[in-house]
Amino acid sequence: MSTKELTIEAGRAEKQYWKDLWKYRELFYFLAWRDILVRYKQTAIGMAWALIRPFLTMVVFSVVFGSLAKLPPEGDTPYPIMVFAALLPWQFFSGALTECSNSLVANSNLLSKVYFPRLIVPTSAVIVSFVDFLISGMIMLGLMAYYNFVPDWRILTLPLFILIAFAASIGVGLWLAALTVEYRDFRYIVGFLVQFGLYVSPVGFSSKIIAERYSEQVRLLYSLNPMVGVIDGFRWAILGGESQIYLPGFALSLVLVVLLLLSGIWYFRRMERTFADVI
Repeated sequence: MSTKELTIEAGRAEKQYWKDLWKYRELFYFLAWRDILVRYKQTAIGMAWALIRPFLTMVVFSVVFGSLAKLPPEGDTPYPIMVFAALLPWQFFSGALTECSNSLVANSNLLSKVYFPRLIVPTSAVIVSFVDFLISGMIMLGLMAYYNFVPDWRILTLPLFILIAFAASIGVGLWLAALTVEYRDFRYIVGFLVQFGLYVSPVGFSSKIIAERYSEQVRLLYSLNPMVGVIDGFRWAILGGESQIYLPGFALSLVLVVLLLLSGIWYFRRMERTFADVI
């Protein structure tokens, strides 16, 4: 009578986890599509909110920073276009943080009943913000047509900076998703972080102002905000012309984005086995 042998191979469970991510890809699509539908369900104007919110924010920032504070744009670029080139990645990032932080708690019944790679839940939540990002891009096209603004060849590099924005959003989002399960206080902290980050990031103004008014050390310190590099990259790609990237600061922001992504995956995987019990 033959007996079956059970072989325990080091690292096999980890390899199987990443295979399961692909195996459960249909669940990823389902959760993302469900969240998109729920987001605009029973709203009077539906997805138009994805246009109204960034448009009104752009108007306010253009009036406050451009007209009242008299802050200079980048080169000859119209101030509203400069602001909206930064709002695109910022709205994506801030929306992703909000969606990710609540994603596990919102799906607590699913987590406690069935097995699947929990990483699917927060990453699918990022897709909702990406859909808003794509819809908001229509405003940018409208602004370019209104101001007769034509981007140059740099616009071809925009997918690279979108990828960096994705990495930053998922990295920070995974940290917040895992921490919110353990400490529900983070539901309130996220809102504060988003509001605070909006004003310390170069959304309503050009990051060149930091270079003109402060030392090189302060400018590098400012680049510790990973969204500084992302926003400067978007402006460089969309505005072209005199828009420049501060390479030391961009490199520092890029390194931080990679560290946030890797550490976010590590911490999420470390805490994942406790989610069903804690939640």
